[in-house]
Amino acid sequence: MDNYNSPSPYPYGNYGYPPVPPSSNPPYPPPSFGQYPSPASKPYPYPQHPHYPPPSYSTGYAVPNTYGYPTAPPSEAPHPRPVEYGYLSPSHSGHLSYPYQGYPVHPTSSPQHNSLPSKVNEVSILDRQDSSLSSSGSSTHYDHSSHNSTSYPPIYPPIDDLLANVHLSTSVHASQPLYNPSAPASPPAPATELYDHGTVYGVPNNSFSGARVETPPYPSSTSPNTYVDIQHSPNLQLVPVASSKGSLKVLLLHGNLDVWVYEAKNLPNMDMFHKTLGDMINRLPGNMNTKIEGQTNHNITSDPYVSVAVAGATVGRTFVISNSENPVWMQHFNVPVAHHAAEVHFLVKDNDVVGSQLIGKVAIPVEHIYGGGKVEGLFPILGNNGKPCKREAVLRISIQYTPIEKLSIYHDGVGAGPEYNGVPGTYFPLRRGGTVTLYQDAHVPDGYLPNLKLEYGMQYVHGKCWHDIFDAIRQARRLIYIVGWSVWHMVRLVRDDNSLAHYTLGDLLKSKSQEGVRVLLLVWDDPTSRSILGYKTDGVMQTHDEETRRYFKHSSVQVLLCPRVAGKRLSWYRQREVEVIYTHHQKTVIVDADAGHNRRRIISFLGGLDLCNGRYDTPQHPIFRTLQSFHANDYHNPTYTGNTAGCPREPWHDLHCKIDGPAAYDVLANFEERWRKASKPRGIKKLKASSDDALLLLERMPEILGASDIPYVDENNPECWHVQIFRSIDSNSVRGFPKDPKDATVKNLVCGKNLLIDMSIHTAYVKAIRAAQHFIYIENQYFIGSSYNWSQHKDLGANNLIPMEIALKIADKIRAHERFAAYIVIPMWPEGNPTGGPTQRILFWQHKTMQMMYETIYNALVEVGLENAFSPQDFLNFYCLGTREAVDVGDTSSTGPANTPQAQSRKNRRFMIYVHSKGMIVDDEYVILGSANINQRSMEGMRDTEIAMGAYQPHHTWARTQSSAHGQIYGYRMSLWAEHVGVIEDCFTEPESLECVRRVRSMGETNWKQFAAQEVTEMGGHLLKYPVEVDRTGKVRPLPGQETFPDVGGNIVGSFVAIQENLTI
Repeated sequence: MDNYNSPSPYPYGNYGYPPVPPSSNPPYPPPSFGQYPSPASKPYPYPQHPHYPPPSYSTGYAVPNTYGYPTAPPSEAPHPRPVEYGYLSPSHSGHLSYPYQGYPVHPTSSPQHNSLPSKVNEVSILDRQDSSLSSSGSSTHYDHSSHNSTSYPPIYPPIDDLLANVHLSTSVHASQPLYNPSAPASPPAPATELYDHGTVYGVPNNSFSGARVETPPYPSSTSPNTYVDIQHSPNLQLVPVASSKGSLKVLLLHGNLDVWVYEAKNLPNMDMFHKTLGDMINRLPGNMNTKIEGQTNHNITSDPYVSVAVAGATVGRTFVISNSENPVWMQHFNVPVAHHAAEVHFLVKDNDVVGSQLIGKVAIPVEHIYGGGKVEGLFPILGNNGKPCKREAVLRISIQYTPIEKLSIYHDGVGAGPEYNGVPGTYFPLRRGGTVTLYQDAHVPDGYLPNLKLEYGMQYVHGKCWHDIFDAIRQARRLIYIVGWSVWHMVRLVRDDNSLAHYTLGDLLKSKSQEGVRVLLLVWDDPTSRSILGYKTDGVMQTHDEETRRYFKHSSVQVLLCPRVAGKRLSWYRQREVEVIYTHHQKTVIVDADAGHNRRRIISFLGGLDLCNGRYDTPQHPIFRTLQSFHANDYHNPTYTGNTAGCPREPWHDLHCKIDGPAAYDVLANFEERWRKASKPRGIKKLKASSDDALLLLERMPEILGASDIPYVDENNPECWHVQIFRSIDSNSVRGFPKDPKDATVKNLVCGKNLLIDMSIHTAYVKAIRAAQHFIYIENQYFIGSSYNWSQHKDLGANNLIPMEIALKIADKIRAHERFAAYIVIPMWPEGNPTGGPTQRILFWQHKTMQMMYETIYNALVEVGLENAFSPQDFLNFYCLGTREAVDVGDTSSTGPANTPQAQSRKNRRFMIYVHSKGMIVDDEYVILGSANINQRSMEGMRDTEIAMGAYQPHHTWARTQSSAHGQIYGYRMSLWAEHVGVIEDCFTEPESLECVRRVRSMGETNWKQFAAQEVTEMGGHLLKYPVEVDRTGKVRPLPGQETFPDVGGNIVGSFVAIQENLTI
């Protein structure tokens, strides 16, 4: 039944909310609908319809009638470029596959790019910079070129000095001495065209053929395929050649790097300084030396590993080989890159107890790989002085670059044909034939959001998250496994049904355990929350971990508080950092459910909602009206310090989902791997002869179907889903990863220095953004990344690719004269005191991220001459959520001092809606939901532990229908937009269109003005344009006269304050 004709303007009449005063603003008039199925015939019965001004696009500059771009008018002189990158010499043999600014393109027969005939697998990058692992400012640590500190001398000499007097030569006759220190230098050899702009060092030996540069396998230029092959010989002559300063060009690497790190030879002993101490240790019984390869070697020498860095950001790292001067890694990386760089650095390092020491580096100029050719061979390892760190110390590597337009996996969105196998290079594969339920907020009352029509005559059903979790727990017969950052036994999951409202989570779990159900809780152990000899501390994060553990202590519910533990093989500094700063952040509920015929199956819930206080909310997001009803005994607002009587609660917006099908068993596998690791006896407990049998072994329970036995949803069913599980986690938090790091690639894991890492969430985001064809919609608690491309603080270490990939996607679409739009919803400020140091630092990094993205988009507009026709905000916009409640009759809220945030909030009756979501929708065909924020903590894999899912319906993809997808994911986005703006308009069906982008931005600006106004009025729409000004050149500044957040203060664009960086990125 369509709820748009409800006689009541307020659907909560039977739900228990107090009546809302009528709005003084008339409802927005119903829009007319075009060719798409009408999502609604008129605005749905929101408490108040927001009054938006009619669409108006007279913005002071030309607007084309279509969604395409106007042709830039011809100009007599070349258009000035905002950033000038160096041009490659015409003699460069590699083909430049895309016309990025400053990158000339060799003539080709067709303007269209050729695509590779086969897919290229993508493996997650490792973003973390090694320099952050050090505990002191030793000059032996990698110092990024952008570092401004004067206390750290540069590790690398200037690049041009290193390359100025060296060149490869293969013209030496066999009878001529190849190495003679006293002999005069040989005359320069004729230069090969591949090496016009620098020199690749190569040192062949008896094992390898030497340095080789190959042209790509695809057509790359009009010149024939060539390569340089250093002939097999015991030595290689280095011939000095003339080279001018500044010859290395900064080029954009946007695609994948295929890298092999094979081995190193003749490394120096970096531990000679500690030889005396080592001799003493070796004499001790039970030598303390631990080794990855399981061998005992009493000789103390270097513990080498190699990091691969682009633009100062680490994109790959080998495992550590202990006590070896001739290590053999044979390790492969296929990593996405989106970096401006002149060189790719291979940093050979020695792992130490307190961090790492740089042994030396190999630098490969980007010019030599830009055309797609492979560079491989042996290369001398240069020390700090620019000379070989040791005579004949060499590194054997290969590297090949494939630009993004040559990677066919990104060309057609998701689900392109039966051969589509999901996100490649991940721990868990794509699981076919399941079902997914998508949730917004903890609860959606009946009739509150509009009925949305989907394809095949179906309707979108608004899920009730906590109600469904409550029912799933009640119906479980064998197991209930809960994972949380916070789990509070006092939380009430159902609040609109009087027969169930008295049940707390603790009551429910105890009753199920008494029925014989195995109930296990795996909760993060907050290190600041303790209960020792009767002395109790609540903890900085107020997670209730100790309180929940005590509640279940004498029951059959097993609660395992799991600290974020760092491995013993990590440096001392890194161990302290991990244990104090980082958390276990996953949120899942796993239960058995009825499968029919007296059989059971596994279903799983995951997303951003913890089962704790402060999370229960509805799309209305009340701030005052429910303080004495639904939110009685559940007040949560960490913004204020001191007395909070009469203050608004913090509304909570989140995304969650239920997975039914094969992928639910991967969520179970994650729980089992983590439980086995966390329950492993430590310390004195190891002496006890006991085994943990808490986990049920499904293979011994025939009534529970296995993943291969459950009934699959047929792919011909329009409701079929394909689902894939992703994680950010390392081997210190799970049991089941390979013990030998050489086996990491079998499980699609990447290597830290002494641990294995699953960072497939980052891989999934990058893949989805690269495959996007029309638009991206993101809701996330944080949005920080790609610091390597910021104008300042490039060496911060927030190196995840997500912001840069979005900006480059938009830039590519601008160059192709195609429409694309990105909508990003974030909190108004991070949870907590907005004037505090950590919050201001996060806002500062967020501002830097925004600025970088807008500048990238503006540069693309300038490049094609469209900067006067469009602004950066025609493609990218940031939003937040907020609400305001008119004063109720008889309101007696206390006032208190008038100059406090509490008093101002009570007076103005407004507060932000906290966006805790962690999700992305691409082209209405693909959705990612989970616990991971868009920052380094969540994406790196070595920091916070996270879980997420990516899913799509094969019947509802652009590749299948060649038109807009209108399946469940479309319904989910439209439902979210209906919640946020209060109405549905026809243009929402085409989010990429210029009309939609400007309409939604206009609504957000109108809502912000209402939120920030002196007059208190009821708000029907919650979507606010994020309160910054973005000018036509992409500069991001505070709004004039509104530099701080209303009522609570704090600079909107943040401020740079000196605190622990890894806490805020």
